[in-house]
Amino acid sequence: MHCFSRMKLITGLVATVALFAIVGGPSPVSAQEVAVGQATATVLQVLVVTAEADLQFGDVMQGVPKTADKAVVGEAGEFKVVGEGGAEVSLDLDLPEYLWNSAGGSEDRLQVSFGSTDATIAFVNAATPAVPGAGAVADQNPVALGDRTLGAAAPDNVVWVFLGGTVHPTIDQRAGSYAADIVFTAAYTGQ
Repeated sequence: MHCFSRMKLITGLVATVALFAIVGGPSPVSAQEVAVGQATATVLQVLVVTAEADLQFGDVMQGVPKTADKAVVGEAGEFKVVGEGGAEVSLDLDLPEYLWNSAGGSEDRLQVSFGSTDATIAFVNAATPAVPGAGAVADQNPVALGDRTLGAAAPDNVVWVFLGGTVHPTIDQRAGSYAADIVFTAAYTGQ
């Protein structure tokens, strides 16, 4: 046999085997089961954060420091968080170093300070600075409030923060009204 004939024969055999494998070969057998699951999520109630009362130092004399007490209604700054019952929230106060007076075209500043015990955290809806309620945590550092858990159900799914502080006027402090922002932030922690 010639080389060409052998090649033709081999090519023919290969084609026949390939055709048999495609058409006449065993077909795969598969067993199959199906399960259906679901993806679920519950979106928590939006946090509502409010400044209920400003930190009030009232009338201040030149050269005489004055404290606003965290436990006195009308002096204490009051901040309230309402959210999903039982959820944990992180609390943060951004506190000013100075109160500002911009009257008369020039700025003057009044130093303000916050001590390591100038905050109280309360957990009942009817809390006040004077009566923070059961479970309140007094003498908190206002720059390190940390994470807190809201009450389990309405109306006590709240956290209150009551804030005090001290202003330090100089002996020649310019007369007038001074103010600065206190920024209170609350966010769910996911816990």
